[in-house]
Amino acid sequence: MVMTEHGPNAALLTYFVAYLVIVFGWRSMTVWRATGINPYVLPRDDSAPGYIGRAMRSVLLALLLVTLGLTLQPSLAAALGPVQFLQQAWTGALGWVLLLGSLVWITAAQISMGPSWRVGIDPGTPAALVQRGLFRVSRNPIFLGMRLTLLGLLLVEPNAVTVAALVAGELLMQVQVRLEEAHLETVHGETYRLYRQQVRRWL
Repeated sequence: MVMTEHGPNAALLTYFVAYLVIVFGWRSMTVWRATGINPYVLPRDDSAPGYIGRAMRSVLLALLLVTLGLTLQPSLAAALGPVQFLQQAWTGALGWVLLLGSLVWITAAQISMGPSWRVGIDPGTPAALVQRGLFRVSRNPIFLGMRLTLLGLLLVEPNAVTVAALVAGELLMQVQVRLEEAHLETVHGETYRLYRQQVRRWL
């Protein structure tokens, strides 16, 4: 819904900053300290993974700037192309359920990954194939959680920016998932093919 007070906007900004720290910062630092391996392996080149990494960072930066702008200037909501039919109390409440639930879900999936956690494809130091925890019900629980996060943001603050972020994030993650699955099949061979037969890509 369109916000008119600093409080709700500040809550969304606090959530988003905490989300970035927990999902990308905390777990990456934990793995780095435990293994000496930098889990952030998205390349900065003109390859497909490099493009996806740059585009996804742009999406996250845009969302961060929007939530910051709405916190500092709530009237900005009217200029962001509000989606009128989603400006309902129940959609906002559902959005917060998705936001909080997705953060818990992603954190649980990251913990299940242990030292195998990576941001991107790591051909240099292949990680073990994780099949425990949430990976028993989804081959890509972290990306699934991120998809729910973007949907939650749209429901909490429905506007043209969050719609664009949802669409862009969906396209980027669909491509990245397929690149990662091809990499896992190359690394793990028959073990991954059997896992793929037993567990769905999403749910």
